[in-house]
Amino acid sequence: MIDVKLLRENPQKFERACLAKQITIDFVKFLKLDKKRRDLLTRIEKMKAIQNKSSSEIAQLEKTERVRKIKDMRELVGKIKSFEKKLEETSEEWHKILYQIPNPPLPEVKIGKDESENEVLRYQGEKTKFDFPVKDYLELNKKLDLIDLERASKVSGTRFGYLKNEAVLLEFALIQFTYQILIKEGFTPILSPVLVREKAMEAMGYLARGRDEVYHLPKDELFLVGTSEQSIGPMHSDEIFTKEEMPKRYVGFSTCFRREAGAYGKDTKGILRVHQFDKIEMFSFCSPEKSKEEHLFFLSMEEKLMQALKLPYQVLNICSGDLGDPAAAKFDIETWMPGQNQYRETHSASNCTDFQARRLNIRFKDKDGKLQFTHTVNGTAFAIGRILIAILENNQTKEGDIVIPEILRGYMNGLEKITRPAA
Repeated sequence: MIDVKLLRENPQKFERACLAKQITIDFVKFLKLDKKRRDLLTRIEKMKAIQNKSSSEIAQLEKTERVRKIKDMRELVGKIKSFEKKLEETSEEWHKILYQIPNPPLPEVKIGKDESENEVLRYQGEKTKFDFPVKDYLELNKKLDLIDLERASKVSGTRFGYLKNEAVLLEFALIQFTYQILIKEGFTPILSPVLVREKAMEAMGYLARGRDEVYHLPKDELFLVGTSEQSIGPMHSDEIFTKEEMPKRYVGFSTCFRREAGAYGKDTKGILRVHQFDKIEMFSFCSPEKSKEEHLFFLSMEEKLMQALKLPYQVLNICSGDLGDPAAAKFDIETWMPGQNQYRETHSASNCTDFQARRLNIRFKDKDGKLQFTHTVNGTAFAIGRILIAILENNQTKEGDIVIPEILRGYMNGLEKITRPAA
């Protein structure tokens, strides 16, 4: 949620920010509702003050005067109820628009319409070269039997898959390796719920324009998370940190769920774009003056993990039009996938400033004892399905085997290669 006080002072700033994110908000309507809401609050407060004063005076009055005063009080109570109903209706409309207003991009973010205007900051590692025809992971899978899409389709429909055999071992190796690295960096390991209430999901900023992507269980009034960020952030709602506690860093693993409503016809085969996937996510609560530094630190952790796997990638600076509602700035990592002859997104890292914390009422005491909202930063450690694809394609041999990345072998009982006997 944005700071409404700042919006009142400079609505043009927020209008420009919305345009930068390709979002249209009726700020004239919102400011009229805001004024009406504040006027109603003031009137209700004044009437309640009169009510309280009259209530304390009634017992001291003569009978005739007391009867008249009680009658006046009943009329006043009726007025208060009427104004409270107007306030409720106005506040509901005000809240609806307020939660549509995205987090403004930071000044250094490039203004752009969509992903085509994202900027490549750097390349890391040379694209993997082979002296034989390259196979994509689905071709490799025909021999190695690591992913079963056909049976998953029979059981669950399209965009699902079973991981099998060494693919399962690779997933758990990635989890153990990642947790070992990040715990040393001060991250608290956590397994978070995958079902959250609407209030929590809305506060994290994923329902205003992303509701179609989220699985909803109306009977239980719960939503399935698309990333553990959505359940880690709300865990500290209505809490106050000391400055010494920050940055408060978590590394969470969870199964994630996305409807992929906007991906019709895209990547329909395989496990690149699926409805259910596993993910390791970093999340931090930090002070405002440290969030940019924390954002860069998260990116450095993503790169450290990628470089340990020796996977080639590129780092992108995301333009304003490709930022989601909560993010004020964002970096992506796209990993080279030789079987597809292109870089594909595998990581993101976002600075959400105080947008989520303000909605969740998460604050800290600064050195002067003043309460401020924390900033939140999130970043992908690994979207496991996509990294498995990258590992398979970048480490394939001429025979169609897979060389296990050296850093993961200790978590796989020393296994060096995934292979099968020739048919």
